[in-house]
Amino acid sequence: MRAAEILKMPYYAAALATGAKSFCDNPLIGSRRLNEAGLHVHRIKLAEKLADFRRRQLKHLLPEEDRIAYERDGFIAKPGLLTDDELAGIRQEVETTRFHAWDMRQGNAVTRFIPLPPNVLKDLPFLKALVWSKPYQNGLRYLASTNGDPLVYLHIVMTDPDSKKRADPQTAFHSDTFHQTAKSWFFLYDIDDAEGPFTYIPGSHRLTEERLSWEREQSLVAAENKNKLHARGSFRLRADELSRLNYPQPTRFAVPGNTLVVADTHGFHARASSDRPSVRVGIYGSLRRNPFLPWAGLDPLNLPGIRGQQARLFVAMKDREARKNGRASHMYAGKVLPTEPPAS
Repeated sequence: MRAAEILKMPYYAAALATGAKSFCDNPLIGSRRLNEAGLHVHRIKLAEKLADFRRRQLKHLLPEEDRIAYERDGFIAKPGLLTDDELAGIRQEVETTRFHAWDMRQGNAVTRFIPLPPNVLKDLPFLKALVWSKPYQNGLRYLASTNGDPLVYLHIVMTDPDSKKRADPQTAFHSDTFHQTAKSWFFLYDIDDAEGPFTYIPGSHRLTEERLSWEREQSLVAAENKNKLHARGSFRLRADELSRLNYPQPTRFAVPGNTLVVADTHGFHARASSDRPSVRVGIYGSLRRNPFLPWAGLDPLNLPGIRGQQARLFVAMKDREARKNGRASHMYAGKVLPTEPPAS
């Protein structure tokens, strides 16, 4: 081990008490010896216990039927969320407003992220009402087991399966991280099954003996995995492993417009492969905090003046990264209409 790595050991050790997940970047998280002794499995089990503890503090956020659906499946789906007038209002705002946008290219897909901080939403009353509505906010907070402030974007996925670029890595079933975390999509328009719908393996958000055994096996070799996303702790699940883990067939969310889906993305999920060029428009939310906190609240990002700013701060960080390195995962695309084709 290099001297620089030795000097960083206190940092690597402290990261074990956070949501740090990369097996290839942290030699303790990726240590075969420590994981043979149970480090990774212990972190997963403790994170789930604490998430359940925090979630009990938040049961007032969702009706009982939604809590039952989450416990069983790992997701909740709310079709027909808005009235016809509310849906028409959001669509009109999205279709006619130019926004500052950032594009992320992954294989044959471009995902456009448009931050929706308070200064943007103030002139868009229908979007603002949805973003701050109880169904949208509370679903994220309950599933993520934290009463915190989520990142929120207008989210456009543009896929061209006929292009010669490599496949979109999001089409592989994967778990975002080792602990409970939440993502949501409010779909503005109908999602056809041929257009790569969000797909989720029901019940895969929960630890079972089969899942724990599989996680332990992955932890022993993940640091050397050629798939960097896997090596960084977002484990990929092969199709032939579904039966081994005793999982049911995946649920494909080919849903009508005006549907809200909230999912615990510790469970295995993917973007299904698209059979034809497609554009998917939604309001996307994401919420993740330190999994080892015993309390559900006290999120400094939820304070007045800071609340709702996370997405803007994230893309500002990406802009700095692009200026420094010449590129970043999210590149500024200009002030554009949301579904405007990306620059080639």
